[in-house]
Amino acid sequence: SSNMDVDVGLKFRQQLLLIDENLVAEDVAALKFLCTDLLPFRKLESVKSGVDIFQLLMAEEYLNEEDTFLLAELLYRIKCHSLLKKLGYTKEKVQECLHEKGRVSPYRQMLYELSENITNEMLKDITFLLQNCLPKRRVTLSALELLILLEKQGLLTENNVQMLEEVCMNVSPDLLETVNCYKRAKVSLPQQENTLPVKESSLSHTGDIRVFTSPQVHLSTYCQLGNKKKKICNESFSSNIAAFFLSFLQKVTSYKMDGPHRGFCLVINNVNFDRSLQERKGSCKDAGELERVFTWLGLDVKTYTDLTSGEIKDLMRTWQRLPEHKDRDCFICCILSHGESGAIYGKDEELVSIRMIMSHFTAKQCPQLAEKPKLFFIQACQGKEIQCPVYVEADARIPDLSSMQQSVSPSESIPEEADFLLGMATIDGYVSFRHIQQGAWYIQALCSKLQLLVPRGEDILSILTEVNEDVGRRVDRLGTKKQMPQPAYTLRRKFVFPIPRDPPPS
Repeated sequence: SSNMDVDVGLKFRQQLLLIDENLVAEDVAALKFLCTDLLPFRKLESVKSGVDIFQLLMAEEYLNEEDTFLLAELLYRIKCHSLLKKLGYTKEKVQECLHEKGRVSPYRQMLYELSENITNEMLKDITFLLQNCLPKRRVTLSALELLILLEKQGLLTENNVQMLEEVCMNVSPDLLETVNCYKRAKVSLPQQENTLPVKESSLSHTGDIRVFTSPQVHLSTYCQLGNKKKKICNESFSSNIAAFFLSFLQKVTSYKMDGPHRGFCLVINNVNFDRSLQERKGSCKDAGELERVFTWLGLDVKTYTDLTSGEIKDLMRTWQRLPEHKDRDCFICCILSHGESGAIYGKDEELVSIRMIMSHFTAKQCPQLAEKPKLFFIQACQGKEIQCPVYVEADARIPDLSSMQQSVSPSESIPEEADFLLGMATIDGYVSFRHIQQGAWYIQALCSKLQLLVPRGEDILSILTEVNEDVGRRVDRLGTKKQMPQPAYTLRRKFVFPIPRDPPPS
């Protein structure tokens, strides 16, 4: 067995070396910073590489071949998700365990979050403001080095962030909000759930079109085992971490959603068509469900049935010119119809491009909605393939009639400016059945996940990721092995629906 132990130990150290080879200087600096409360400061100062940190963690018994969770947590927090598999973890697995096993304190997380959001310009301003506290030798400090220096001088501690507040007040309201949320969490609130899943900032800059994958952070209320001595957790503090991160999420990185009116939601439901396209049975149920859920979320829902391509364009022009958008927080449009790649059919069986529909609501075309989030959900069954059996065995495939056409991904349909989101339920080139029909699945999954996750404070991208996984699983049972297209978005902030007072409609 001693040979076995040697093998295991060797393999474990080989994995650590592999991880080290994949870390760049910024990663090592971030790891070092996140370990500040766990390892002796003196020893941390001489750290030059990932291996140096692993060595220290092993010496302090935080890391061994049986228990690699702390290292997994650290890699997760610095967003090196691809390295987790070298430790046998996935991002999801780390998230699950964080609330029980997490070791990085909320204070340290808050400082790291700040450092990630401090731009070079801000850093210059901060350095200028603090020049009396900084060493006279002119070295360019990174944000993390600056924070460590302030801690060393006792100007910044877990219980005193006043200096930080004053600096942030001068430099950036967003940074200040991060500090304020941390402070609010330290004020006693009634006991509540210890952990709350909260999404990391995944903000997209204006003009970038992102295809979303969902990152997630669980804030741990686990008491630090700092330097092997258990620090006694201030109870009011640990009960508030949930509140801290929820308010952090809502304020710092979210669209304003507290105006007098939430906004309008259009539902266009095309069920009957003039010539060869089949009736879309079951679509009225979907439209009704959308109406109930978005009404519950505070929107004024308007439903239109069986519109021609010309009527759809006219309707968009009408809504584009609506002065009432001025007092609204957002705009949502849901379209249920037959479709082809990147377009939907009117009742007259003429195609209307999704891009053209969305372009009515750009800042230039609809200034009342400028800088406000505009969400489009399109459920377009592949029209030509609808006349197939109602039930098909998992391994049966209907030949792909639209493969001559280039598939158009959601990101090609979305306008190239900020504040749009497009969620689509088409899986190009695969059949949509009337009963087992992925479109209806998409709308059902969207409505059920909104009802489940909005009350938990989740943002729209996280919700849509869950929707896609849900629909993907159902599609997969048909043996297609096709992915749902990811939502495309140019949102600059998080989109979080305020939690409704009433219970969900279904």
